Amino acid sequence: MANNTGKKYGGRVVGTPNKLTTELRSLLKNVVHREIELLTEHLSKLDVSERLDLLIKLLPFAVPKVELINYQDDEPTFWDNISPLE
Repeated sequence: MANNTGKKYGGRVVGTPNKLTTELRSLLKNVVHREIELLTEHLSKLDVSERLDLLIKLLPFAVPKVELINYQDDEPTFWDNISPLE
């Protein structure tokens, strides 16, 4: 029979962490840490084109993307606030 009262019975208390999720995250963190330590060794085994391809794929995780800034004619610029040299 379904619970139509809207009250929660049994189960975890709100805010209690999921044990499986915590263990899985810890395991994945350890695997990634080990692989990062071996990264230079793995890169040295690749040929130049494979190494460049991998570095291009990893670059967005290390360097933020540059956002295009559009300038409109009626906007003041930084240079408008600088007085000319005497």
